[in-house]
Amino acid sequence: MKIPTIKGVIDRRILINYQVDKDVLENYLPEPFKPKLVNGKGIAGICLIRLKEIRPKGLPKQIGISSENGAHRIAVEWTENGKLKEGVFIPRRDTSSKLNSLAGGTIFPGIHHLAEFTVKESEGNYEVAFISGDNTSLSIIAKETDKWNNESVFENLEHVSKFFENGSIGYSPYNMDFDGLELKAYTWKVSILEVEKVESSFFEDKSIFPEGSVKFDNALLMKDIEHEWIGLKKIKSH
Repeated sequence: MKIPTIKGVIDRRILINYQVDKDVLENYLPEPFKPKLVNGKGIAGICLIRLKEIRPKGLPKQIGISSENGAHRIAVEWTENGKLKEGVFIPRRDTSSKLNSLAGGTIFPGIHHLAEFTVKESEGNYEVAFISGDNTSLSIIAKETDKWNNESVFENLEHVSKFFENGSIGYSPYNMDFDGLELKAYTWKVSILEVEKVESSFFEDKSIFPEGSVKFDNALLMKDIEHEWIGLKKIKSH
């Protein structure tokens, strides 16, 4: 079953990005995905996204639903029909919505783990956290800024913005295959977040990311973006 086109608004999207040793990601990623590199480093992270007015395209926004969601992402490349593609591999999705959790793999791509989210936002300050039933957790405290992190593998905001805009296709594991989804944003604008504190049970798991193999790189913010999610043909696992 192909995932239907979904329409709505990205009310707030925080992209927390890490630089990761290439060999670690090569060992972790399933075929056919390979890490997409920036200055020799792989890029992985978490997308914290609040969606509203989410409904199948063609239906009125009044029936749309809202939810807080978290997606663990790894920037990847793969070959499809002889052409090099780029996007993100999403090993895990978490959501505040019971509907999203139940509809994972049908209306929405991949398994969605039900999680409890806590959010505090005021005047450019953001505190977002979640914890799921299996204790997967994340928390971030950040504020809006115009200062770029000089230790980033990206040159500047324009560089990182283009990187993620080009990587708008995501694949999630489901029933031994990979569900595909493309984000079509009607506008694309990101700004910088200065991170005071970030904790991630996934990126702090030494069995996946050995000591010294992962380092925080940057965090970005998007707000009030109308968009569509377009279902793509599955990729068969190798």
